[in-house]
Amino acid sequence: MFNLLSKYPNLKCHVSDLNSNLILAYVAIRDKVTELIDSLENHAKKYQNDHSQYYYRIRESEPTSQIEQVSKLIFLNKTCFNGLYRVNSKGKFNVPLGKYTNPNIINRENLLTVSRILQSSNIEFFCRDFEAILHDTKKGDFVYLDPPYQPVSKTANFTSYTTRNFTDDDLERLATIAEKLHFKGCKILISNSKSKKVQNSFSSSIWKMKEIHVNRAINSNSKKRTGHSEILIKNY
Repeated sequence: MFNLLSKYPNLKCHVSDLNSNLILAYVAIRDKVTELIDSLENHAKKYQNDHSQYYYRIRESEPTSQIEQVSKLIFLNKTCFNGLYRVNSKGKFNVPLGKYTNPNIINRENLLTVSRILQSSNIEFFCRDFEAILHDTKKGDFVYLDPPYQPVSKTANFTSYTTRNFTDDDLERLATIAEKLHFKGCKILISNSKSKKVQNSFSSSIWKMKEIHVNRAINSNSKKRTGHSEILIKNY
């Protein structure tokens, strides 16, 4: 999205995700970035006194204001293990503290830049299931779909970005929606892991697949962070 907006500042965008915390973060950065930076500075100051104690206290907290909710999300993202986002079945963030000496909790320049871009562009944010895009797309629209990646092994079985996992049925539903968008005349790009299930789900002749090589920052074994493959699926 930001890459496209850097080239076409007046581009009309619909941005949606089922993770309400993520969508709330975009809205807060757009509308209240100064207050958000102040809150993050407070986190950064208190974090320095006792990393572990403060991290777990904030992880267990349940702030009610929009700013404090988003500030908590960003603080945890910057200080948790490898920036991983994961929640349990009750929607509680459960990632342990990361091993950092000086985490970049407040990226002021980036936050201000993002806020400025979101304010000056024709962007709408939605918290909803991906199927809803069928109702507000038209011929010629570009649709990028970035679902939770399909597991490529038993130990890489992670789709817990919300309280509801992204299942095999959801993958099939995604393939059906993407095909409907294709016949509607949309240009579609989908990213996912290089798994047999994904390749089988998009085996129709309308799809082109391109393999790309990526690194993984999450793996606890640094030797296993390289040599991975993803695929880009598109109809153009």
